[in-house]
Amino acid sequence: MTVTYTARVANARFCGFSKLLLAWKGSIYKVLYKEFLAFFAMYAAISITYRFFLYDDQKRYFEKLAIYCNHYASRIPMSFVLGFYVTLVVNRWWSQYTCIPLPDRLMCTLSGGLQGGDERGRLLRRTLMRYASLSALLILRSVSTAVFKRFPTMDHVKFEALPCPYNKYWIPCVWFTNLVAVARCEGRIKDDGTLKLLLEELNDFRGNCSMLFHYDMISVPLVYTQVVTLAVYSFFLVCLIGQQFLDPSQGYPGHDLDLYIPIFTLLQFFFYAGWLKVAEQLINPFGEDDDDFETNWLIDRNFQVSMMAVDEMYGDLPMMERDRYWNDSNPRPPYTAATLFVLRKPSFQGSTFDMAVPKEEMHFQPLADIAENLEEPGGSRHPNMALFNRLLTVGPSPTSLMEGAFRRTSAQLQRLRHFPGADPPSSDDEDEDDLGKPGKGGSLPSGLGQDTQSTVCSFRGEVSARTPLLNVCFTQERRGSEGRRDDEGPVVGIDESVPTSRLPLPLQPSRGNPGRWASAVVSPGVSAVLPRGPTARSTQELFRSQPVINQSRAPSAHHRTAKMSFLTVPSFGVPQRLRSLSMGSEFTSP
Repeated sequence: MTVTYTARVANARFCGFSKLLLAWKGSIYKVLYKEFLAFFAMYAAISITYRFFLYDDQKRYFEKLAIYCNHYASRIPMSFVLGFYVTLVVNRWWSQYTCIPLPDRLMCTLSGGLQGGDERGRLLRRTLMRYASLSALLILRSVSTAVFKRFPTMDHVKFEALPCPYNKYWIPCVWFTNLVAVARCEGRIKDDGTLKLLLEELNDFRGNCSMLFHYDMISVPLVYTQVVTLAVYSFFLVCLIGQQFLDPSQGYPGHDLDLYIPIFTLLQFFFYAGWLKVAEQLINPFGEDDDDFETNWLIDRNFQVSMMAVDEMYGDLPMMERDRYWNDSNPRPPYTAATLFVLRKPSFQGSTFDMAVPKEEMHFQPLADIAENLEEPGGSRHPNMALFNRLLTVGPSPTSLMEGAFRRTSAQLQRLRHFPGADPPSSDDEDEDDLGKPGKGGSLPSGLGQDTQSTVCSFRGEVSARTPLLNVCFTQERRGSEGRRDDEGPVVGIDESVPTSRLPLPLQPSRGNPGRWASAVVSPGVSAVLPRGPTARSTQELFRSQPVINQSRAPSAHHRTAKMSFLTVPSFGVPQRLRSLSMGSEFTSP
C-alpha cells in the first residue's frame, strides 16, 4: 500500500516534518541503509590500512593521491545531472498514475444511457462493464508485477480470445462497441447522441490503457540512466580516497584536524545516493515497493463499484422532499463549535476592496479638459498624423493587390482578343515610362492609394465639395485633336502636355443636366465615371468596383442615364483613345 501521511502534515507547525523522520515504511533509511553501510565499511577499511599498514614512503604517496582526488572530484557535475534526471522521473511517475483506466465516467454514462429494467437490460449493462473491467485487467497484468502474480496465466483470467501475437487488451473494447451497436438497434439506447457519448467514453478508457502500455514499452533512455548512475558511483569512489583524514604533522592545507568518522562525507553520500534511490523507486511505480501503486486494490475497487452502479443502483433514486432551507432566502449550512470562527471572518470582496483613494482625486473631469491634456505641448498635433491616417484608410490590402493583378491580366487578354492579327497600338513599356512623367496620368506618392486595379466606379448624386477622396487626380480624355463637344457637358481636366498637380481638387456640382457624367482618374489604374445628382452621399457608399470587361464595345444611347459602370464615357461616333493606367497601354476605341 502507498504510504500516506497527508493528514499528519495538514497544518504547518513547529518541526512538522520532524515527526516523519521516525517512520520506517517507505522511508529513505529502508531504501538506502545497505548502500550506506557498504560505503562506510569501505571508507573505514581504507582509513585503517593508511594508518596502520602502510610504510612512511607509502603514506606520503597515498597522501598525494588523496589530495589529487579531493581536488578533481568537484569536476563531476553531480547536482546538474542528478537534478534533471529526478525531475524527469517524477513527472513520468505522476503521468503514469493519471493514465490508470478508471471506469467512473463510463459507468455513469452507461447507467443513464442504456435503458431497461428487465433482465435483458440488466444483462447488457453488466456485460458491457465486465468487458471494460477485463480490458483494464489485461493491461495492468501486462505492466504490474503484483497483478501478474495474482493472474499468472490467461486461465486465471478466464479469457479466450483470437490468436494474436500482440497484447490483447483491446479485444474487450471491440466487444463493447459491438454490443453497444446491438443495444442501439434494439432501442435500449434512445438516440445517436447517447451512443456517441458512450463510444467517446470508451475511447478515453481505451486510450488510458494504451498509454500505460506505451509507458511500459518506452522507458527513460538507458544512456541517461547509465550516465546518472556512473556519475554518482564514480564520485563516491573518488571520495573514498579523497575524503580521507591525513596526518596533521605533514602540514597539508585543510588537514589540520584528524577525525576517524567522516561526518560530512557520510551526509553527502546520504543526500546524493538517496536522491538516486528516489529515481530508482519511482521509475517503475507498478512494482512492489512501499510507494508503488496499489494495482490489485484498484482492480477490486473498480470492478465492484462499476457493477454496483449499472446493476443495483440502476433507477435507484432517494425520495425527494423539501429541504430544511425551503423557505429560507439566505440558506447557510450549519457549523460546529470547532468551526464557528469562520463566521466571524468577513467575506472576501477583492484585493482592491479596502484600497483608499484621496477625495480630491475622486471627481470626474470634464471631457474638454481631458482632450486638452491629450494634446502635445505647443497645442498642435504632429504634422504627419494626417498622412498616417491616410495610410490607414486608403492603403491597399494584399487581397486587393491580388484582385487587381487578376483584373489587369483579364483586361490584357481582352485586348489581345480584340487585336488578334496585329500588335497593340502601344506597348506596356511605353506606358510605364509615361506613367512616371508629369502629364501622363501621373502617380500618387508611394503608399498612398496604390491600388492598381483596373476598376470602373460610378455613382449618382451630387458630389460634396468636401469629399473625402484624397487621391482624386483629374485628367483630360484625349479625343484626337478636338476637345469635348458642348452638348456633352464640360470636361473637368487639364491638358496632358502640361505637368499636372497630384493634389486632390474639389469636385464642383454641375449646374446643367444632373444626369450628365464626369470622368476622373481616382487613383493610378482606376477610372471613375461620376454622375452629377442632387443627393450627396459618402464616397464609400457611392463607389463600387467592377473588373474591366470589354473595352471595345461602345455603350448605347440609353446607357447615358442608366446606373451603370464603364471604364470611361467616350463621345459616340468619334474615335477616342482610351488610357488604362493599370495596364500601362493605350488603344483607340472603335
